[in-house]
Amino acid sequence: MPRLPLVPLAAMPAALQDAVAHGQQNRMLSSTTPVQVWAHRPKAALAWLALMDSLHSDSVLDERLRELVRLKIASITTCQACQLARKSDTVTEQDIACLSSASEHFTPTEQAALAYAELFASDYMAIGDEHFARLDEFFSTEQVVELGMFCALMLAGGRMTFVQQAY
Repeated sequence: MPRLPLVPLAAMPAALQDAVAHGQQNRMLSSTTPVQVWAHRPKAALAWLALMDSLHSDSVLDERLRELVRLKIASITTCQACQLARKSDTVTEQDIACLSSASEHFTPTEQAALAYAELFASDYMAIGDEHFARLDEFFSTEQVVELGMFCALMLAGGRMTFVQQAY
């Protein structure tokens, strides 16, 4: 049960209702519960969803890579709702079973992103120039910036959802 009261979907401002419907349609949202908590601050909720949608629908990163990174961060934050949600059919149960940045199951590009995501979520102070040099081998500057933004949003969203028990 969520720790904060839920705003019924029908009681949300129309723009927020539309954003929720859009997020469910494109699989960006696997549950409305977090948004029903955020709806106590509708403008902020809309801004959060707009950023999520931008990183989901207008990404410079591959869908599979984003899903792997999202699931890697979910495994670190132990957010069960995040771990159970599937935002893409490009990631298989076999991928999830070996979600290690060192696994040869993944491409070198995926390994670099997973290693970065792992440190971002668990030991961010250990990220150094060598990690950015590794990312530079596979990603443009624009992609590295988005990878960082995506990691930050997934980490914050997962933790906020967990703490509020809004799953």
